[in-house]
Amino acid sequence: MMFGETTTDHGREIKVSFGYQCDGKFDNSHDIPKGYETSPEIKLRRASRSFSCLSGAALSANATLANTNICNGLIGAEILPTWDSPNSFRRIPSSPSLSKLDLLSSSLQSSTSNLSCSPSTPSEPPEYDSFSLKSWSAPSKSEGFLNAVEVQVAGGAAGEDRVQAVCSEENGWLYCGIYDGFNGRDAADFLAGTLYETIGVHLNLLDGVVKQDSVGDSVCLDLDGSLHYVWEDNGINHDSRISKTGRGDSIIGCLTKGISSAKMERSSHSFRYKVLDSLQRALSQAENDFLYMVEQEMEDRPDLVSVGSCVLVVLLHGKDLYTLNLGDSRALLATYGEGGGMNDKKLQAIQLTDSHTVDNEVERNQLIHDHPDDPATIVGGRVKGKLKVTRAFGVGYLKKKNLNDALMGILRVRNLSSPPYVSTQPSLNAHKISSSDHFVILGSDGLFDFFSNDEVVTLVHSYILNNPFGDPAKFLLEHLLVRAADSAGFTTEELISIPAGRRRKYHDDVTVIVIILGTNNRTLKASTCL
Repeated sequence: MMFGETTTDHGREIKVSFGYQCDGKFDNSHDIPKGYETSPEIKLRRASRSFSCLSGAALSANATLANTNICNGLIGAEILPTWDSPNSFRRIPSSPSLSKLDLLSSSLQSSTSNLSCSPSTPSEPPEYDSFSLKSWSAPSKSEGFLNAVEVQVAGGAAGEDRVQAVCSEENGWLYCGIYDGFNGRDAADFLAGTLYETIGVHLNLLDGVVKQDSVGDSVCLDLDGSLHYVWEDNGINHDSRISKTGRGDSIIGCLTKGISSAKMERSSHSFRYKVLDSLQRALSQAENDFLYMVEQEMEDRPDLVSVGSCVLVVLLHGKDLYTLNLGDSRALLATYGEGGGMNDKKLQAIQLTDSHTVDNEVERNQLIHDHPDDPATIVGGRVKGKLKVTRAFGVGYLKKKNLNDALMGILRVRNLSSPPYVSTQPSLNAHKISSSDHFVILGSDGLFDFFSNDEVVTLVHSYILNNPFGDPAKFLLEHLLVRAADSAGFTTEELISIPAGRRRKYHDDVTVIVIILGTNNRTLKASTCL
């Protein structure tokens, strides 16, 4: 169910809303739907959702161009309008994942062989040209990991931040992205226009990976979102556990007799690793494509070499919660812990992501270790005196000498002796949702300039208990504005009246998403402040 509301408040302050409330009509429908296609080797069953609603909010402080002109204008003019829906979720066909990438391909004609700035990973990506994935046969709309005929999408921009959500309640998955841009919004715009579809392509290619890794086996996705290998003998599935529909019909799917629980657990972990690896490969491709674009356009726009973005992606697929992050945005899990409950345990704030900044001792030591011959690796608490984050998307001038040379005068980094100085290696995590887990909070770093992890979880929990039909994300931002105004010696109204750009002195762009876990339906709103 989609809803949205637009209100005007605080004079020039414009507020637009997007939010999602699950209908719940898919919860007990375990039939394989008509027209639901799967490959013989990969039996991907519809996953039961593990979330009930979504609340998102963003507050701007930076002044930035409404639409950037990267990729010959295609990102701003052609691609982002198909994804952006700041007022409400809207339903769109789940078109073949390569459609928008094809559009960019004709413009960029890029090749990963020309781009070597991304750090090597333990699992090297396959040898193919960037955007050459379009030559692969596109999966059926109902086939593959993120299978869906239609999806609900919402998203918008706040200053240099971008927020994006894509949901398929019917198939039990939710994708959320927060792209915290800096030195401009171009990198965040590029991510909002391409990363979800790039991830979708790589995840759907898991079909081929599993075919290679499981000769004599097959993989299926159970109704709770878990994945198991299934042994097949001459086409006969062996299992003592066969799910039934309301009509008593057998569901073809996860049949596991004859497989030890230990093997099933190893298989489940192996597949989750492949999902995380696919997320990393997709990010690496997006980085390569973005920096290729920068190289093509930096003669006209040399500022592009300094544009970058932090990246926070959360993929909730059935009961599996995957996180990917670069930079200092955070994902928090509010949980009572194993065996806990509301009456006997305090709600805990578990940070699912790492903080990639020079303030993190592990990150700082690693950076110094990677550049032993450069005594000026960290200057004034910043990487080469320029950047506080140690890992980020874009910022090519800290990764390649030719991009640094495009800058003039004091903007250019002196003694860029051993690039790259900023990594594109993300932190990755997979968590199995349990009945003890209550909600997940995603936030850009501006949120944590004013609140600790525990404070954020406490505020959201208290608000949900007292306002079962309210908007916890919007509540967080309203609370942040009060705290920021108090810190600056203003009233909230005085702070809001300060124009974007000047207001950055008092708070950053802030983006928040709250995902309520479980399947108890409730109603809420979600807001983006531009």
